[in-house]
Amino acid sequence: MRGKVALVTGGSRGMGKAMIEAFASEGADVIIASRKIDNCEKLAATVRERYDRKALPVACNVSDWAQCDALVQSAYAEFGRVDVLVNNAGLSPLYPSLDQVSESLFDKVIGVNLKGPFRLASAIGSRMAAADGGSVINISSVEASLPDPQALPYAAAKAGLNTLTAGLAQAFGPTVRVNTIQCGPFLTDIAEAWTPDMRAHFTTSSALGRPGNPDEIIGAALYFATDASSFCTGSILKLDGGYR
Repeated sequence: MRGKVALVTGGSRGMGKAMIEAFASEGADVIIASRKIDNCEKLAATVRERYDRKALPVACNVSDWAQCDALVQSAYAEFGRVDVLVNNAGLSPLYPSLDQVSESLFDKVIGVNLKGPFRLASAIGSRMAAADGGSVINISSVEASLPDPQALPYAAAKAGLNTLTAGLAQAFGPTVRVNTIQCGPFLTDIAEAWTPDMRAHFTTSSALGRPGNPDEIIGAALYFATDASSFCTGSILKLDGGYR
């Protein structure tokens, strides 16, 4: 990835952090986008020191259209290009029952998981297609295919993201590839909110008998970010440990 620029939303922690460090270790300059600028700046310092790559930290709530546009402007002002976009930011708050899902919670979940990725992929994908091409990687969830009543707005948003992947691949081909990594349960910040029953379910429902670790997304991310996947677009790769 030397000479490439990669932008990762939700990039300061969990799977996002793992992808940022993997891309930097392979020679990419990186843009670390997350709601909390302190975490972004801390990781940016690590990238500069450990991998000797450029790193731009940007505070961005991807559910806000204007903040997505500002992120794009900052990225292109700093680097003049984005070669890899990873729509990784996600949100799945718990709720007591479906009838108690508030409008604000529903809008927030759709905003982070679907609206933001649409805006960023549309804006950056258009620029990629007009230049030298690139790769867009969406991070989806098994909830898109196996919706749980405890996470239904999130499942609907991720199903929409899978649909966007297919449509954007057609819109921006042949020079821009758009693919999705459909993740199962991973031990990221979201796992801290799991109840004991949820944790047990995620373990017994997996062929590998455990949730994933954040760094286990690296192989799939590097595959889609590089020419290793040069004939792959509009695809959904299940990375779920055999979840069912």
